[in-house]
Amino acid sequence: MSAQASRSPDPVARELSKNLRVDSVARLAPAPALTLDADALVRAAVETMRAGRSGCLLVTSGGRLVGLFTERDLLTRVLAPGRSLDIPLREVMTPSPATAELQEPLRVAIRRMQEGGYRHLPVVDSNGRPVGVISARQVVHYIVEHFPAVVFNQPPDPRQFPEAPEGA
Repeated sequence: MSAQASRSPDPVARELSKNLRVDSVARLAPAPALTLDADALVRAAVETMRAGRSGCLLVTSGGRLVGLFTERDLLTRVLAPGRSLDIPLREVMTPSPATAELQEPLRVAIRRMQEGGYRHLPVVDSNGRPVGVISARQVVHYIVEHFPAVVFNQPPDPRQFPEAPEGA
């Protein structure tokens, strides 16, 4: 048996893994969603996002989530190609975005965000109606809240060591 195989898993990692399985998406208290209808203009979306101080907006049709519009969509699908701000959101939104439900385990939502490279994940009810949005920032705050000693005691560069012992 190798030395690595005989070591027990890190207790902090075990606790984090357990909490991510047990805690649901609701634990993050998803931020209220900014929403606009798919026929609304990009100009209105930009104004709504600015007023709401948010980097994303959920696009709906008949009250159900049909898309997501983010700062990245504005830059890559509207401004970069020189399109007008007076076009409907449905032409430049990200259609059928990945979502989470409030009762889902937090680890499932985080995995979805990580695999898709998403900074925001819409939270919907069982009928596909927007409930809120979780962000990468909320996930980081969750981890810091549960494991402050681990997060705050990490050196800025894990390969960096002090030249001399610190403290008295």
